[in-house]
Amino acid sequence: MVIFGASGDLTRRKLLPALGNLYAQGRLSPGAVVGAARSPMDDDAFRQRIAAEGCAELLGSASVRYVTGGYDDPATYQRLREVLQELEESDATGINRLFYLATPPEAFEDVVAGLAGAGLDAARPGGFSRLVVEKPYARDLASARHLDTVVHASFDESQVFRIDHYLAKETVQNLLALRFANSIFQPIWDRSWIDHVQITVAETIGVEGRGGFYERAGAMRDIMQNHVLQVLALALMEPPASFAPEAVRNEKVKLLESIRIPTGEEIDRFAVRGQYSRGGTPTEHMFGYREEPGVDP
Repeated sequence: MVIFGASGDLTRRKLLPALGNLYAQGRLSPGAVVGAARSPMDDDAFRQRIAAEGCAELLGSASVRYVTGGYDDPATYQRLREVLQELEESDATGINRLFYLATPPEAFEDVVAGLAGAGLDAARPGGFSRLVVEKPYARDLASARHLDTVVHASFDESQVFRIDHYLAKETVQNLLALRFANSIFQPIWDRSWIDHVQITVAETIGVEGRGGFYERAGAMRDIMQNHVLQVLALALMEPPASFAPEAVRNEKVKLLESIRIPTGEEIDRFAVRGQYSRGGTPTEHMFGYREEPGVDP
């Protein structure tokens, strides 16, 4: 597993603990984790960072390496290719490769092109090569279509996984059971019996030092068009024919296509936007948004 953006917040808070848990539960075979990012670091420093996050199970089960370099620099991918060859020749890992893009969205295109340029996009004989892309996926419809074109130039759609980690939350997954495995709610889950639906994303933290990212992406791209719309689809879609991924996806698409899109003139009638100020308990005040590092005051 190669993690691009290995020095970032998502890797620290989500990916490393998740890998550690999977190894602790015996759900991953021994293999290798290779970090790749712009931040200068060597293998030992990356291992120390993993240990500092309490992920000892990962260090005990996987070979850990690190590659420093710019995402737009072909030399980065040549070094990565050499590291992967070293690992595979030492029998530290098999022939399956998974590339996880935990980078800022503007780096996705460079990473895909870099992997293809180094010949790392093709699956090995008898194995697979997969590309996992974190949200937000591009900035708008036009740039998302462009990114799809770039991705499909190197990777087949069957190799590509666009991830919304919010869907892994237990409460979100329980929506399906609440709706379709509950004889009390399932028959009356329609507009004749339900007055309205409210979806509240309640947070106890701020952007936690990600002010630079948030200034570019904003709450709509970071939360609304992925997390909240996914929850909306799970809450309101018709029952799928099965719980196979394609069947659930198809019902989500039908629901999303049925939503009436307000015009630009209507937005003020339907939406109120605000910005959080300093808050929390008297002893643990959270910064207001414009007090966050990297945010334009």
